[in-house]
Amino acid sequence: MNDNFVNEFFGIGIQNGKTPENLGVLWRTAQNLGASFIFTIGNRYAKQACDTHNAVKSMPYFHYENFDEFCNNLPKGARIVGVELDEIAQDLETFHHPRRCVYLLGAEDHGLSKEAIEKSHFLVKFKSELSLNVSVAGSIIMYDRNLSKPRS
Repeated sequence: MNDNFVNEFFGIGIQNGKTPENLGVLWRTAQNLGASFIFTIGNRYAKQACDTHNAVKSMPYFHYENFDEFCNNLPKGARIVGVELDEIAQDLETFHHPRRCVYLLGAEDHGLSKEAIEKSHFLVKFKSELSLNVSVAGSIIMYDRNLSKPRS
């Protein structure tokens, strides 16, 4: 087995998610696209009909009360990749995904907190006129990671 593949992992989660339905859709996609774990910061996960594969029972799920708790429990060597429509964010189309990272998404109505933006190792965005549903945005990020692009 390729050592680079063995040493890679990623998790994906939402800060202050607005609706539990979005979580269910994101978790199902995370399970299908190879996430190692899922998480929430702020709001708790609740089982939803849209999580028909029951991903929360199939992969590690973590909940953090606040952003500091999340940062204090990052896996060793993991980089935070914030997903945000921001002028300083890198374009996803040319972004080299870290080998070990967590993708952090914000709620549709508020995005990531100022603290999350400042503490992210990378900020990425993709071409979109307006913000997208958080589960759609997360799905695009994970799909892009699975493309055969170099990792940093």
